[in-house]
Amino acid sequence: MSTLGRATVAAVDIGGSGLRVQLSHGTEPGPVRTAPGVRIQPGGIDVSALAVAARALVADELPMQDPDVVVWSMRGLLFLADRTEVMRIVRSSFGARRTVVVSDAVANLVGALDGLRPGAVVAAGTGAVAFGTDFDETWCRVDGWGHVLGDVGSGAWLGLEGLRAALRSSDGLPSGSSALLDAARPSFGEPTTWPRQVMNAPDAPERLAGFAPAVAEAATDGDPVATALCAHAGEGLADALGAAASGLPDPVLVATGGVLAAVPVRTALERRLARDGRVLAPALGGALDGARLLGTHLLEAGSLPAHAAYLLVD
Repeated sequence: MSTLGRATVAAVDIGGSGLRVQLSHGTEPGPVRTAPGVRIQPGGIDVSALAVAARALVADELPMQDPDVVVWSMRGLLFLADRTEVMRIVRSSFGARRTVVVSDAVANLVGALDGLRPGAVVAAGTGAVAFGTDFDETWCRVDGWGHVLGDVGSGAWLGLEGLRAALRSSDGLPSGSSALLDAARPSFGEPTTWPRQVMNAPDAPERLAGFAPAVAEAATDGDPVATALCAHAGEGLADALGAAASGLPDPVLVATGGVLAAVPVRTALERRLARDGRVLAPALGGALDGARLLGTHLLEAGSLPAHAAYLLVD
């Protein structure tokens, strides 16, 4: 029996581009509140600071009581934080009756499919990760290793590869792109300053992702290096999505994230999938929607299909 009624669900989604919080009272979702997102420190992600920021965003909406359910969707849950510690911090910060901590890959899938349906998603924002599950026996993540080791096709990856091509042009190498060098200077200054900006700064992934639109624009204008990079990005996303879906019979495939607004990237993604006889279904929502839907499902069904690495319920 449903216990939704006027229960309050606090949905939190934390990615590289921002922290978003939305309260839902019964079936009525409230406004989305935003703050800066993940900043990766030497010790990983400062979850305590994020929890304080998230609670503060909705303090005026929760003056007298805690939410019934909080669902905390976070980038980097697997590699950049201790999942048990994340659960403890979120539980104590929100004081909810039920607490859910979930990888943003799972929340992206639930949001894109508008519910807990078997399928696979590739999410390409600042980072990139593909995930497929039947919410039973099969749970498969592909990539999501971060911009230094992976995240092929993400905004940070495309921006980094664009800056590398620009530096090759600065060095006079034939594989460089003068168009990307010219495009990078207004934002990054002279090339001698770039290493400090993208190697030492806590917001390096976001800075790199900020250059991705310039790479896509250069590709649209016909720059061959930028065109090849966008093709590689789209094909890499398609390969990750296919691998994530490989254990599922006839899965629904979806793709989300700001990188897909770049026509050359999305075209390459769809072309690679078509080669394998696959097509994308329209994504119906994002990770914040997925977090809200998980909270609603928990209230209505009384349980969620938990997984020790990807979806924890307390």
